[in-house]
Amino acid sequence: TAVDLARACLDRIAEREPHVQAFVHRDADAAMARARALDAGPLRGLLHGLPFGVKDLFDTFDAPTGYGSPIYAAQQPLADAAAVALCREAGAVLLGKTVTTELANMHPGVTRNPHNLSHTPGGSSSGSAAAVADGMLPLALGTQTAGSLIRPAAFCGVVGYKPSHNRVPKAGVKSLSETLDTVGGFGRCVRDVALLGAVLTGDRRLTDPAAFEQPAQPRVGFCQTPEWAAADDDTRQTWELATRALASHGAVMAWPAELTGLMGVQKQVQAYETARSLTHERLHHTAQLSAPLQSLIADGLAVSGEAHAKNLLTTAHARQHVAQWFKDCDVLLCPSSVGEAPAGLASTGDPVFCRTWTLLGLPCVHLPFTRGQSGLPVGLQLVGAYGDDHRLLAAAHHVHESLMRAGSQAS
Repeated sequence: TAVDLARACLDRIAEREPHVQAFVHRDADAAMARARALDAGPLRGLLHGLPFGVKDLFDTFDAPTGYGSPIYAAQQPLADAAAVALCREAGAVLLGKTVTTELANMHPGVTRNPHNLSHTPGGSSSGSAAAVADGMLPLALGTQTAGSLIRPAAFCGVVGYKPSHNRVPKAGVKSLSETLDTVGGFGRCVRDVALLGAVLTGDRRLTDPAAFEQPAQPRVGFCQTPEWAAADDDTRQTWELATRALASHGAVMAWPAELTGLMGVQKQVQAYETARSLTHERLHHTAQLSAPLQSLIADGLAVSGEAHAKNLLTTAHARQHVAQWFKDCDVLLCPSSVGEAPAGLASTGDPVFCRTWTLLGLPCVHLPFTRGQSGLPVGLQLVGAYGDDHRLLAAAHHVHESLMRAGSQAS
């Protein structure tokens, strides 16, 4: 029953939350009341009775929303963000608000990696990824502007799904960058995030049983990206393991020289748009902004409107170019992170392998399947063509099964 599942999750939270610190707000009474009401009524939708967590960047009418910043401590919105409302309409049970980094940027929150409490869970969707990884929740919402879904999924060893840009409504989510902000989420397997994605996008093709159950061998393009030099030994060994496992239906994809500067474009676009989105905070609450965020805002203010317009044009041209790649492959296999979650809590890690895909607006799925030298999770991401989220998720399901077998044999 919904009551049984909610109680099991709340028991797990009570046991582990003092160590992991994934939540900023919980309401067990409201969750149990919602679960009882669901058990007493008809099926509500695809998420009927499933507990979920919400990154504290999303407005919620019945829980405070602080955006990870002291500026908004105890703020109480009047309405749910659209994504939250869609999940509730589909029968989901909100268990709590999860930790985000400060205004979804790089300054870390208090959450720890459940696999090793002295390591970062990544960011900015740190609490959501950690809660799913530690068995507190089956599903959780997050956002990505640079690497805030894929990187914490990689560090915490869960499946993270970043939909195609603008496939999910962003109303009621604190805005940083209209060009980059994307709503997505975390689950324990591909089919779980596909279920969540179908609710968020309204596209039932994401959960088409035939696509998941019929044997399939998607054409995989092995794409190390221009940032490959940043990969450490764990990611390189994971890459070798994966490419061997997928060799029968994969091929190396060379990155065109004319697109090697896209990561720099993403950084400028993010800085420019964040500086303007946070104008109120800059003008009235500068002292309450962290030094790293103040530095990012300063960088953004130094970018001219003319330069930003040029960056957007470069991005549009790159998107057209990249769309042609998927004539020769169904999905791209790419690194998700530099390696294992770094030790310490002062940093959330480097989003180097996520920035370009976020700029291009392509759907991405992180697939965990092995561990690094320190015993922490390592995996890779699949990237799909824009708008082909249903094909990406179906391919990811089959590819993940192959990679899990390879990881199991290697260990």
